[in-house]
Amino acid sequence: MKLTKFILTALLLSLGSVILGQETRQDVKLNSIQYKKPTSLFNGKNLKGWYTFVQKRGKNIDPKNVFTVVDQQIRISGEEWGCITTKKQFENYRLKLEFRWGGKTQGNRIDKARDSGILLHSNGEDGGSAGIWMHSIECQIIEGGTGDILVVGDGSDKFSITASVASEKQAGSYRYQEGGAPAILNKGRLNWYGRDENWLDVIGFKGKQDIEKPMGEWNYLECIANGNELIVYLNGVLVNRAREVRPSKGRIQIQSEGAEIYVRNIELTKQKKSRKN
Repeated sequence: MKLTKFILTALLLSLGSVILGQETRQDVKLNSIQYKKPTSLFNGKNLKGWYTFVQKRGKNIDPKNVFTVVDQQIRISGEEWGCITTKKQFENYRLKLEFRWGGKTQGNRIDKARDSGILLHSNGEDGGSAGIWMHSIECQIIEGGTGDILVVGDGSDKFSITASVASEKQAGSYRYQEGGAPAILNKGRLNWYGRDENWLDVIGFKGKQDIEKPMGEWNYLECIANGNELIVYLNGVLVNRAREVRPSKGRIQIQSEGAEIYVRNIELTKQKKSRKN
């Protein structure tokens, strides 16, 4: 009797995690990928391997110290908009990092949802998009919307994604839903599956299904670039997935976008064998 209850409980928990995290059979393939040893992209001491870019200032010109290293963490003040960018390009990898919000917000986002992001597959000129960052595919970090995927492109098919989406849009944006109809985006945002339909751009926003932890606590973010597929996990839960991602390789950028944010333990692990798109 006890064994039967145990098996039933395990099955229910497994089913719950499948529904919550939008898990599919495709994830069996993800789990079978073999990786090399992980590489740290941040040494805890300085920004070696990265360079800064600040709007209206340029490359490695940061007089207000928007980007600094404090207590083995990268502190991004948000005071000016810009990013740190890896000197190297990457493809077919698993990127893991931790982030937490600081208390400060700046400028025209002083009373808005705390905002930042990880720009993947970044290509082209520094500041090519709005004079701030490279064109790229963004894994959004914003209160209530962490895990959204944005196409920070030039409007062409050079930067685009395909995804399975829900039948109804949320405020004009598609929402990821496993098994939904396919949609192609060369601009705009693909909402994570649990984004609150009543999301508001206000500081401290918290949605009904939000997985992000409260301000000041560390969150665990994982982005898997597998060929031309991109999968995003937040705190261990699969929250978004895109396929036919273009481009599928490039630099990595971390944004400064009006909110103080701390980042640590940035780890990148390459696949053992390169996969064709």
